[in-house]
Amino acid sequence: MSEQTTQSQRRVVVVGAGMAGVQTAVALREQGFTGTVTLIGAEPHQPYDRPPLSKAVLLGKSEGSAFDVDFEALGIELRLGRQVLGVRPDEHRLDTEAGPVPYDVLVLATGAEPIMLPGAEGVPGVHLLRTLDDAERLRPVLARQHDIVVVGAGWIGAEFATAAREAGCAVTVVEAADRPLAGALPAEVADPMAAWYGDAGAELRTRARVASVEPGAVVLDDGTRVPAGAVVVGIGARPATAWLAGSGVELGAHREVLADDRLRASVPDVYAVGDCASFPSARYGERLLVHHWDNALQGPRTVAANIVGEATGEPPAVYDPVPYFWSEQFGRFVQYAGHHASADTTVWRGDPSGPAWSVCWLREDRLVALLAVGRPRDLAQGRRLIEAATPMDAGLLADPAKPLKAATA
Repeated sequence: MSEQTTQSQRRVVVVGAGMAGVQTAVALREQGFTGTVTLIGAEPHQPYDRPPLSKAVLLGKSEGSAFDVDFEALGIELRLGRQVLGVRPDEHRLDTEAGPVPYDVLVLATGAEPIMLPGAEGVPGVHLLRTLDDAERLRPVLARQHDIVVVGAGWIGAEFATAAREAGCAVTVVEAADRPLAGALPAEVADPMAAWYGDAGAELRTRARVASVEPGAVVLDDGTRVPAGAVVVGIGARPATAWLAGSGVELGAHREVLADDRLRASVPDVYAVGDCASFPSARYGERLLVHHWDNALQGPRTVAANIVGEATGEPPAVYDPVPYFWSEQFGRFVQYAGHHASADTTVWRGDPSGPAWSVCWLREDRLVALLAVGRPRDLAQGRRLIEAATPMDAGLLADPAKPLKAATA
């Protein structure tokens, strides 16, 4: 950007019209940015929220989940149904299938894309659940009450299995690991959740690897054939960054954009936010890659503050949140705040075989993470205690009758 370029002449281009992209565009206007804001999305639909896709939209209780944003009133230009092809940072140009788009500041918010099961591409009846079109394709499958096999017992697998059982489908969930949520939670915490599947009438098969998918069946590596009128794959997602190859934008081990603590990418005038980017956390002493809705909501405020601050001379805004997410599965409301990898102590609050319980992770008597099942008050108080790094008394913390805020040291 030249020194002569005033804020009203600056062009911000946001790539990705999901939560992170939309919130970045909105936050720019809320924080007083007066230049042009262009939001480019690959899908033709009006920008929409994803969490309802595995719930209300899937079950036909809602036709869609478009964001309640008046883009025209905010002066945000939408360019939808446009694929991005690459970026030339030296020229400050974004390449799209409709031609190049010049920018002064570029925000990468392309999110993540689901990982497909090897060998399942093109097999009839195999589905993913990431987009509105995915949900629309799956809705009649549930309505016909097919036998459904879900591959992967992670968050999305559990949420889809929940919806499929609610729709009256027979559901078998196959998971290569020895427990659900193996990549997200320690065994002692995830193990009690395995019983939730059977309680809901779904079958959970762990240590079950898929050898192949055929029309009408999933074949496991032990030769077992599981009948499948439809197969839903939920084995994870990876940052949607393949289009950045050769751009000079530095990527990490998971192919995510390596952002700094202000959410700036490695090339000038480029930011990255949401599922496609990792950031260094001083709070946790490591780089975090967070694939959850709250990160896509919070990060854009930091990006917008720094873009506006470049012109106004404001001190830089640093991004170091307490990660948060929630999941509704099998009649339970599950919430998680923080990051437990560095914890040295685990404290249980309540009986994990019961309907409501929590797990607290401490490091040097400070709460660093909390999982709450049916205990939203624990989560709300715990999140504030994590942010404040308040010393905790583990003995008091273990009493589920005591509020968390009363268990300080």
